[in-house]
Amino acid sequence: MMENIALTTLLLPFIGALITACAPKRYAKWLCTFFALIATLGTLALGWQYWLHDKADVTYTLHSYGTVELFGFTIDRISTLIVFAVVFLGFLVSLYSTGYLTVGNKEHPHEGSNRYYAFLLIFIGAMVGLVLSSTILGQLLFFEITGGCSWALIGYYQTPKSQRSAMKALLITHVASIGLYLAAATLFLNTGTFALSALANLHGSASYIVFGGILFAAWGKSAQLPLQAWLPDAMEAPTPISAYLHAASMVKVGVYIFARAILSAGEVPHIIGWIGIVMATITLIYGFLMYLPQKDMKRLLAWSTITQLSYIFLALSLSIFGSKLAFEGGVAYIFNHAFAKSLFFLIAGALSYSCGTRMLPRLKGVLKKMPLLGIGFCVAALAITGVPPFNGFFSKFPIFAAGFALSHEFWVMTPLMVLVLIESVASFAWFIYWFGRVIPGTPSEEVAQAAPVPLAMRIVLVVLIAMSVFSSFIAVAWLG
Repeated sequence: MMENIALTTLLLPFIGALITACAPKRYAKWLCTFFALIATLGTLALGWQYWLHDKADVTYTLHSYGTVELFGFTIDRISTLIVFAVVFLGFLVSLYSTGYLTVGNKEHPHEGSNRYYAFLLIFIGAMVGLVLSSTILGQLLFFEITGGCSWALIGYYQTPKSQRSAMKALLITHVASIGLYLAAATLFLNTGTFALSALANLHGSASYIVFGGILFAAWGKSAQLPLQAWLPDAMEAPTPISAYLHAASMVKVGVYIFARAILSAGEVPHIIGWIGIVMATITLIYGFLMYLPQKDMKRLLAWSTITQLSYIFLALSLSIFGSKLAFEGGVAYIFNHAFAKSLFFLIAGALSYSCGTRMLPRLKGVLKKMPLLGIGFCVAALAITGVPPFNGFFSKFPIFAAGFALSHEFWVMTPLMVLVLIESVASFAWFIYWFGRVIPGTPSEEVAQAAPVPLAMRIVLVVLIAMSVFSSFIAVAWLG
């Protein structure tokens, strides 16, 4: 039963994309939203079946060549949790887009095309395939599909700048995929299979090559140094796409494949952990310094996303030294951050829709004119910076707890964690600074003349505000 549900959930978005591409333009947005909703129900059905089977982990082989497993599904507590997040957020972005991509948009007056909605569905389907894949070959296939979709969606407006940004994202993430190709080839040569479970059988130099390749590919997709340059420029995409690709899905591909490799291997060379910790810390500080001068809300959120992904890499790297708390904190961070950062991006989209700008110095008095957007901005800022009772706190706290616990064994962890803690407090202060500049007070000219936010967009924002509080409870209950 679970195999059929998983396969149906994977295929539905691709079928929907084909139908959406061929349908009359006026039906495209509703077809996309419908298929995204059905796929979301599929993830819920998959999770329900997994629960009924006492949350017993299972792996299904879909296709093999002789004794070599090529493609398959892994159904466990991590894949069922993350697949729900990426598909459900895909549905919310589809629904939001029905209001955002209209001629009423002050910044980008434009009716969404079939191309937009079809590629969005393909991306949702690719994320299902990647998250559920039980083989590194399956991960590689869907890794490349997400790269192609991101190119199409970042360059959607077809301006020279957006097309350059799209090509930049495609090239950098494709260079990163070389690491995954190398890892897949090395795994097959040493174990005779592409199954991720075979990672536990690697030893010596083969282990370093495979995990090093996976980490390199993960850095590219999750925009970590030295492969971070594509993400800020990718803000040329329509804002709903920025929310989905750069908060909920594409950037989570990297951290997810790294987490899945660690879980499948059981034991990873400690040198990979140290490299992960050092690079995560450097990227975290660099990203923070880069978002300080930003005035464009989306670019600020892009650099903030880079730092938040560094926290996840830090957590997963700490788990290599035997910290289960760090691993589960990292997985919970993937889940929680997707909702909080999507909310922040979609608040930026609502402001640009209503006010015609997302430049922070030109926005003031939002709470008085548009209370929902003011509340959403506040919730998103508090959630991202880890203030209780919002979901970010329940993601960050386990990382700090695990890091300081490991300092008894590795003294260098203490100064590293203190440095990360300083960044966390500083980022909170910076977001509160912009909150004080943008949300209270007398509305600026742009805010005073703001157009109403469409109902579909308001519904999505309310759902994400709620999830920014409750997603941590879902993650804790599901991960156990």
